[in-house]
Amino acid sequence: MASEEGKEMVTLKSKDGQEFQVEKEACAISQMIKFVCDDCDTSDVIPVTNVSGKILAKVVEYMKKQLEFASKMRSSDAGKEIAEGDEELVNDEEELKAWDTAFLKDVDADTLFFLLRASNYLGISGLLDLSVKKAAELMRGKSPEQIRATFDIKNDFTPEEEAEYREQNSWAFEEVNS
Repeated sequence: MASEEGKEMVTLKSKDGQEFQVEKEACAISQMIKFVCDDCDTSDVIPVTNVSGKILAKVVEYMKKQLEFASKMRSSDAGKEIAEGDEELVNDEEELKAWDTAFLKDVDADTLFFLLRASNYLGISGLLDLSVKKAAELMRGKSPEQIRATFDIKNDFTPEEEAEYREQNSWAFEEVNS
């Protein structure tokens, strides 16, 4: 399917029926969607059955930004050699890092969990890395009880098992317990 600008578009359909028009080039960021596009007619709707509309909207936003950044890099690289420490390149990379940080800044733990699952399912390594870093940030410096509360994880250890684990791995609890 082509858009008005002549760019090939793909329609992604979430498990709850929401549809998203995305440039095929942006979809190539996802290994799974790229595979489907390569093997099927892209005028068809591509079902993304394991991802809700809310999460797919975030994934699409991420893919579009990555395409925008890649396009900007290609156009600025055209006809010139990149010098080491190129100020424009450094600024662009810093801009993308700032966008990445802002992208996940206010997501709640549930949304983050579903973004992790979606990025893994869709094969989007950059988003998966970003989501894992955010999850690690949410856990840093917290006790196991605080982590369980943040991610709504049930403690299935008996008090005896937990005491034994803490004793065997006391190094892991030093910073948190002090």
